[in-house]
Amino acid sequence: QVQLQESGGGSVQAGGSLRLTCAHSDDIDSRYYCMGWFRQAPGKEREGVAFIFTGDGTSYYADDVKGRFTISRDNAKNSAYLQMNSLKPEDTAMYYCATRPYGGSIYGGLDSSRYYYWGQGTQVTVSS
Repeated sequence: QVQLQESGGGSVQAGGSLRLTCAHSDDIDSRYYCMGWFRQAPGKEREGVAFIFTGDGTSYYADDVKGRFTISRDNAKNSAYLQMNSLKPEDTAMYYCATRPYGGSIYGGLDSSRYYYWGQGTQVTVSS
C-alpha cells in the first residue's frame, strides 16, 4: 500500500510563501509515477492545483496558480514539493498530494478521479 504524507502547511499573510512537501513510501517506482497536488476549501469541491510526471519532470498547473506555484520532485528522497509564492486568501484550503502509476499518459493530471493514493492533507491558511 503506497503511503503519502504531506507537511509544510501553516498560516501566512497574503503575499507570503509556503513550501509543501509530500513524502511517499518507497514501494513505488518514483521514476514513472504521476503526482499531483490538490486542494479543497470548505464547501467547495476538490480541485487540481499542479501535476508532475516524475519520469521527465513534465508539469502543468491550474490557471489560477500559474506563475505563483511550482511543483517539483526529488526521486532520491521519495518526495515531491509545492512551492507557493504570492499567496492569496483564496488559496486557503486543505492541500493534498496524490499519486498514480504513469500508465503511458500524463493526460488528466489535475483530475482527482484519476488518482489512486492520497495523503491526509495539510492545512494552508492565508490571511488578508
